[in-house]
Amino acid sequence: MTIELIWGAVGIYLIVGLGVAFLSRARVTNGPGVDMSGYFLGNRQMNGFVSALSYSATTYSAFMMVGLAGLTYAGGVGAFGFEIVYFAGVSLVAIFGPRFWAVGKRFGFVTPSEMLGHRYGNGKVAVATAVASCVFLIPYAAVQLAGVGYLLAGMSGGAISFTTGVIVSTLLAILFSYIAGIRSVMWTDSLQALFMIVASTLVALLVVHSLGGFLALFDTLAREHPASLSVPGPGLFSFTTFLGLTIPWFFFSLSNPQVSQRLFMPASLRSMRQMLIGFLIFGFIYTVVSVLWGFSALVAFPDLRQSDLATPTLLASEHVPPVLGVIVMVGILAAAISTIDSIMLTLSSMLSRDVYANVVADASEAKQLRVGKWVLPVIAILAFLFAELQLNLIAVLSVAASTGLVVIVPAIIGAFYWKRGTATGALASIVGGGAVVIYLYLSGVKPLGLPAGIWALPVALVLFAAVSLVTRANRERADEFMEAARIVRPREAR
Repeated sequence: MTIELIWGAVGIYLIVGLGVAFLSRARVTNGPGVDMSGYFLGNRQMNGFVSALSYSATTYSAFMMVGLAGLTYAGGVGAFGFEIVYFAGVSLVAIFGPRFWAVGKRFGFVTPSEMLGHRYGNGKVAVATAVASCVFLIPYAAVQLAGVGYLLAGMSGGAISFTTGVIVSTLLAILFSYIAGIRSVMWTDSLQALFMIVASTLVALLVVHSLGGFLALFDTLAREHPASLSVPGPGLFSFTTFLGLTIPWFFFSLSNPQVSQRLFMPASLRSMRQMLIGFLIFGFIYTVVSVLWGFSALVAFPDLRQSDLATPTLLASEHVPPVLGVIVMVGILAAAISTIDSIMLTLSSMLSRDVYANVVADASEAKQLRVGKWVLPVIAILAFLFAELQLNLIAVLSVAASTGLVVIVPAIIGAFYWKRGTATGALASIVGGGAVVIYLYLSGVKPLGLPAGIWALPVALVLFAAVSLVTRANRERADEFMEAARIVRPREAR
């Protein structure tokens, strides 16, 4: 595949994406007097269709077509089970989504960390949540940049360097984020989601056909790679490894603030239901397609030196016509950009709303917004530096980031369902649980032979419950919050 074709496709994507981003600009999100809600939440007026596509594009990033395909290549059918567990975890949105939406509308929350700070009556909870999100989400943002780096390097046969790909994705993410905030991101996400699902599905079917069809593909796998179709697979997965990966992944929709923040954005509960249904349809199709890519690459190229190169190698091969290959490449690029610009916006809103505003006494909405925009490129640069480490297995690194974030889950669940939960308990679970996760990953220690992904949630839960029981709860604040979170009457769901 020629470099000219690759850069030409990237250029067309840039022109179309910027066009959609500029057309999405509106006074409420970009004009004089715009506030944090307008810039970071689209003024809470997003319809169900746009929300569904944007939620899908934000969630299904370079992790899928590069990371999940690579995980399938290395770990076989266990990768499909791993992703289906995440898919089951989306049921949490049906439970918590309306409650997020209700309290966001009632109290004007911009970030999930602001919500926790209000519920527990302590700004330190908001600060701790925001800082923990930065610590664990910047590596996840770096995963998206690395995915683009591997993609462009693999498809060009090394003519385009990994670093060049990372730089391109970083600049595109900054551009889309700056133009009109979340409104720009959601509309470009919608374009990107439609593009990536249609292109990847059609080309996946073409690849399977070139390999002899579905029966021939799975016959070859059964004959030459039988372990890839069995449990626990060819060596990557064991029961404890699988559990360590899937527990944090199940709670992704609650623990990852770039996802949970979107629960504040729909115009109504009806729009939220449409968002969830649309996401489930999109997600199932994209999961099956990504796993097919991994199996197809295993049949076509069984000796790759790095499993994350499975998709780029397949796209650059004779199994995919060059034009169709670059179309899918752009779809994967779009998926990665949609995720990193959402992460950048979420983290910048948390740092300005929950850290800056809790430290500076006269932090007006205008000042918070200005600080949020200044922070955007800083987050992008940090993610770029982390991506340059070129760590292997994108999927595993993604889950490692979610392992750190899962320590926030007990405080979130307690906010809605346990009046006895306290600010001190929330701080203990977030700070203490996060410290335990960092220690386990950096030291490589596995207590009782169990990985960090298994320990993170129980440790955070025990800390939250134990410390809450010996400290004083703010009952009045809890009652006010839980009353606001009660599920709304039918007329309010319209």
